[in-house]
Amino acid sequence: MNKAIFLDRDGVINKERGEYTYKPETFIVNPHIATVVSLFKQHGFFVIIVSNQGGIEKGIYNHKDVMLLNNELNKMLEDAGTYIDEFYYCPHHSDRSRCLCRKPNSLLIEKAIARFNIDKKKSYMIGDNIRDVQAAETVGVKGIIVPANSDLLPLANQIINGLI
Repeated sequence: MNKAIFLDRDGVINKERGEYTYKPETFIVNPHIATVVSLFKQHGFFVIIVSNQGGIEKGIYNHKDVMLLNNELNKMLEDAGTYIDEFYYCPHHSDRSRCLCRKPNSLLIEKAIARFNIDKKKSYMIGDNIRDVQAAETVGVKGIIVPANSDLLPLANQIINGLI
């Protein structure tokens, strides 16, 4: 079985701005993200983004906008010698519909676990909201909450060194 690091996107990978991030000019990557992703990959983790993108259902942006930012992120990471293994996102908004994929529900994490044969006990979800932790812990993955826009490098080192 494999191990994985699940990451929320807005606030963890890129700067949380207090409004929807869907344009490349407002997509500002947080410090050391390329180093963090590379470090996890070097230590045998799949790196998977699991993100709520409710602005799609609200009509503020669309799937193409999300894919553009995901591709921009992976291009930046590839230039640094690393990459994200997969991106999962929920296009629904809790004000408009109920679904199983919007965190704190766990369907997106469950899909990744099945697809990549993930050992839940050796995997982590890092998010900036309690719903990220709830989604992870529902399926037996350790959830870690961080302040929005944090530098993840110290946390990554703790995980790699078995301190968490």
